[in-house]
Amino acid sequence: MFTGIVQGSFTIRSVERKPGLYTLVFEFPESMLDGLEIGASVAIDGVCLTVTEIDDNKVNFDVMQETLSLTTLGDVTSGTLVNVERSAKQGVEIGGHIISGHVDGCAEVVAIEQPENNCFVTYKIPTEKTKYIFQKGFVGLNGCSLTVADVDKGNNTLKVCYIPETLRVTNHGKKTIGEKVNFEIDRQTQTIVDTVENFLSTNPGLFN
Repeated sequence: MFTGIVQGSFTIRSVERKPGLYTLVFEFPESMLDGLEIGASVAIDGVCLTVTEIDDNKVNFDVMQETLSLTTLGDVTSGTLVNVERSAKQGVEIGGHIISGHVDGCAEVVAIEQPENNCFVTYKIPTEKTKYIFQKGFVGLNGCSLTVADVDKGNNTLKVCYIPETLRVTNHGKKTIGEKVNFEIDRQTQTIVDTVENFLSTNPGLFN
């Protein structure tokens, strides 16, 4: 489980490619290494990955084919800047919303507006996921917990606003139109929507 409060953005030191499997190698600062063990879960651009090797400050993660196909991690290279969050610890403050790290797909940047001291970014998402997006609801984008500022379900887009601190700490300030990010819908919203849809489909005449 993650809070959606990214702890920093770090470059991938190297990518070792094998058929159906990538190994991502990082050099983490001391602040990210404290208590880190093999088997621990870490969110890389919002994707929950498992630590497979630690050698001094070098940390390895394996990414299997399903994840490579579904997320942006299939396109990363040495030097790619990614957002990183260690898994949440019991008793810590959750400043964002609960994120599982099980990404639902990719969202494409389609518009960027930058009025003074603000940054609004509009993303296009798959049609079948828009039913889970509501204004003032939550969405995870590259591991960041964000509030939906606006949603256009006709065009399958959502808009969020980034404060300067988020742009400084994460890789969102580096994204341009046409680039993609990983997105995760809010699981509580998904549960409610799916439950209501299932109830209505199994009780078609209830409200007639």
